[in-house]
Amino acid sequence: MGRGDGTGRIVSPENADDTGTGILHVDMDAFYASVEQLDDPSLRGRAIIIGAPDSRSVVSSASYEARRFGVRSAMPVGQALRLCPTAVVVPPHFDRYLEMSAMVMRIFRDITPLVEPLSIDEAFLDVRGARRLWGSPLEIARMLRRRVLDETGLTCSVGVAATKHVAKMASTISKPDGLLVVAERDTAEFLAARSVRALWGVGPKASEALEGRGIRTVADVRDTPRDVLDRALGPAMGDRVWHLARGIDPRPVDTSRVEKSVGHEETFHDDIADTRILRSELRRLADRVGARLRSSGWEATTIAIKVRFADFTTISRSQTLPEPTAVSQRIGDAAHELFSSVERRLPVRLIGVRAERLRPAGDGAPTLWDDDEGWRRIEDALDGAAAKFGRGSVTRATLLGGPRAGGTIPSSPPPPKLDEG
Repeated sequence: MGRGDGTGRIVSPENADDTGTGILHVDMDAFYASVEQLDDPSLRGRAIIIGAPDSRSVVSSASYEARRFGVRSAMPVGQALRLCPTAVVVPPHFDRYLEMSAMVMRIFRDITPLVEPLSIDEAFLDVRGARRLWGSPLEIARMLRRRVLDETGLTCSVGVAATKHVAKMASTISKPDGLLVVAERDTAEFLAARSVRALWGVGPKASEALEGRGIRTVADVRDTPRDVLDRALGPAMGDRVWHLARGIDPRPVDTSRVEKSVGHEETFHDDIADTRILRSELRRLADRVGARLRSSGWEATTIAIKVRFADFTTISRSQTLPEPTAVSQRIGDAAHELFSSVERRLPVRLIGVRAERLRPAGDGAPTLWDDDEGWRRIEDALDGAAAKFGRGSVTRATLLGGPRAGGTIPSSPPPPKLDEG
């Protein structure tokens, strides 16, 4: 399996066999870092870290030159600089990343309407219906890579396979700036030697559960009785791993895919123990989450919070709401209730609020009265002011005043709104 720093990279020869394929997974290479290097040529070939210069912020992305020193996304910037002291820290420019993402997605949709964006910088494409227009899946993948480079100046890696799972594995192995094709008949051989950690959805805990039983490769999974997998992973995960190890993945490319959640989190410059400040920050984050839901036309069924303590221990709590909502006041109330259940023995380093299990607004059965009617009117006015004068132009009185104690560093950007045109 290729590593995040580009070592172990495998690409296909010019005459690769693409028989039985039709699914592409396209992944932009070190997207944020590559955009920065595109806009500032002096950064090309250098180790760069995308993040706030404060050592307590986290790495949003890193160039391959920095990754080879062990720098990874979500790592504290201070730790990243200890691993790679020569790295240049570049503040993120999320509006620019969204602009470039929209350009890339338009290229994908020029080739096929069957595009499933996974994030700002990757997507699945089903090109089986585009063969008559553009050629074989291998030819389409080559054309796509050329167009992305010619029209944006950025490189991408592409996996071509018969299923989404194998295509995603192939793109990872070919990074950076690579193309790997796995013919349908070669799928079993391709998968056999891969680590169980390469299977989509198998995280650290599941990997440890398998490796603790001597199941280290996909071939080992195939040789393992089904009941052993179920005991190690639970019936649902055991079933999924059993099928993926055999190259069975019937999921289609889903053009209607939507965000599964919307969230915001903040990392404090200084660890915070003051409950009043933390609750105020939860309210601020809930307001941002609610505004995002309303602007996108979604309601949340579940609210979750994330709390990271000074020793980097991280916990999460969630609750299902009586009724789905996009009302910030309700989201904040739920976040406060969840926070009250958290035992805090140490100051807090990071805090976050997330809305989950989203559904289109207004899909529920009508009610005789609306307990949130007053809050809806207030938040409609806030949304209108934000659209006209910018976010933060009108806010709660409780959030007014000087900088928040300790200050905060944004830990992650909002996901992009991709251009559907």
